Amino acid sequence: MTRMGFENKSRLMMVSLIWIASSICDAYRPGDIVPLSRMGQYHNSRTIWHDMVGRHCPIFAVNREVLISVPKPTAYTGADPYKITFQVGREKFQLPWLYIINRRSVEVPMIDVHLSYSGGDLLGVTAKVVDMPHH
Repeated sequence: MTRMGFENKSRLMMVSLIWIASSICDAYRPGDIVPLSRMGQYHNSRTIWHDMVGRHCPIFAVNREVLISVPKPTAYTGADPYKITFQVGREKFQLPWLYIINRRSVEVPMIDVHLSYSGGDLLGVTAKVVDMPHH
């Protein structure tokens, strides 16, 4: 084998190892914060995406509840529904719009989010709005 052939093979092997290592580093581990962004819509006006602070984000493989304050929309009258959507994870799974105000219920809304995962891979996200349980 020539010196040039050996260098090309070693470069190819190095690139392959870097690619494999980077894909392993992308995996979530239990306890990792899963990035979360939210967007709201009221009266046909949407906000920009807002990144959520870690304490409001899901934690990979951990079942927990968090409180998220929702800012009052500009020119809010209560006549129109207010809805919110989320992007979840580095994969940017986007949830459908969830109605949280004017949703046919007088109870305080709670968004129930479920992360589907296998090993360290986030496979999907589902969410639904439910009434906050009474204690």
